[in-house]
Amino acid sequence: MKKRKVITLLFGIVLFLLLVVTAFNTVTLKSKQPLPTPKNYAINKEKALAHLSEAISYKTISYQDRERMDLEEFDRFITFLENSYPTVHEKLELEKINEYALLYKWKGKVSAINPIGLTGHYDVVPVLEGTEANWEQGPFSGAVVEDKIWGRGSLDDKIGVIGILEAIEYLATEGFQPNRDMYFMFGFDEEIGGEHGAMAIAGTLKDRGIQFDFVLDEGGAIIENMVPGVEQPVGVVGISEKGSATAELTIEGSGGHSSQPMDRTNIGRISSAIAKLEETQFKANLQGPGEDLFEYAAPEMNFGMKYVFANKFLFKPVIEHILLQEPASAALIRTTIAPTIFQAGEQYNALPEQASAFINLRLMPGDSLEDVKAYIESTIEDDAIQVSVTGSEATSVSSIDGWEFEAIQQAARNIYNDAIIAPYLMVAGSDAKHYDLVSENTYRFLPVQITSSDLNRMHGTNEHVSVKNYLKAIMFYAEIIEEVNK
Repeated sequence: MKKRKVITLLFGIVLFLLLVVTAFNTVTLKSKQPLPTPKNYAINKEKALAHLSEAISYKTISYQDRERMDLEEFDRFITFLENSYPTVHEKLELEKINEYALLYKWKGKVSAINPIGLTGHYDVVPVLEGTEANWEQGPFSGAVVEDKIWGRGSLDDKIGVIGILEAIEYLATEGFQPNRDMYFMFGFDEEIGGEHGAMAIAGTLKDRGIQFDFVLDEGGAIIENMVPGVEQPVGVVGISEKGSATAELTIEGSGGHSSQPMDRTNIGRISSAIAKLEETQFKANLQGPGEDLFEYAAPEMNFGMKYVFANKFLFKPVIEHILLQEPASAALIRTTIAPTIFQAGEQYNALPEQASAFINLRLMPGDSLEDVKAYIESTIEDDAIQVSVTGSEATSVSSIDGWEFEAIQQAARNIYNDAIIAPYLMVAGSDAKHYDLVSENTYRFLPVQITSSDLNRMHGTNEHVSVKNYLKAIMFYAEIIEEVNK
């Protein structure tokens, strides 16, 4: 009886100490957000709207088959830029790489300081044939209706290119000159990999010995209702992007008439392999950029959620389980598996002699192509299926501890005063990965406030952006240029 009392007492003491520690962790969690210093930029609204509207009207469409690209449209777009931004083209040096990739240099007062690069792309994805009638405004109209600007590129990514140029034109006209060299780099084939655009620009700069303190590209945005327990919109700055790889599963064997099938057919075995992969999935782990997101968001959460995230040592398995319930958050903590193509058979009554499946994988930082292949082979447990994995691994992870990230965070807070600005892992691809060649830090952030439904419009029907967001994007670019030149 006495022993039981002692055990109960010890348990009570441990529980009390645990409550004290977890409560202390919660109440002492400090905000990582800098105080905003609101700025007012007298942007010429009418002229800025006219410029983005016209920019959208040029059909600078990237196709996987480059022969289909209408380069006359790209020429017209470049001529439009030269006519629309006279001060930019007077004060800055312009060099064309592979004819259509644009490299602007704004010479600073002190050449010994490493430069900063801002980048974007002016190519857009095609409009899916047959969906044109579904658009409320024409996909290349650039129409400004009900305080919205409509068309391909309004979000991805002519808003970035035009927003940057508007900011430079404004600052240069006001007499601003940067302390350090500034480079503005605009690709023309980002949507198909950026080989002739951003990759070529980065290679050219490397050959010249140029090394950036950081490069800022498009990427994460300020998204409403993004993080559980946080009422404010959260602006996510990509500090890395997941790798993109393709796994091909192939099996060959005897075919024959469908009236006499074997117990396990080629289609059945490939299907079973895919089912095993989907059922098993890669192991989830809240770490790296995904964990950083919640480190920055946790101090702004309601008390219940803050308590959980402030005590990850205790609740990490619970957090991971919650995050795995939604595809968007699950992608932040594990390598993902997405079967996209299945090829087998030509005749309904003939067994195919070969079957293959293609799986798109988005790799977490730290996962190698070899790791992924080994995992697939061990999971499917079928030696008859040949597995090949090709693609790219995740990019390096940029710093969140230095002034570089703080400058982006401060500029964003100055324009979007109520937003929480946090690092995260970008699950899609961007041109930023090419600039790892010339910069230790590459960040990915599109300064617009959007909803989750807006994200689906980026490559879909009815892509548009609000006038307010567009003007704020210009102000952000002006702000970041000033911020890095203090």
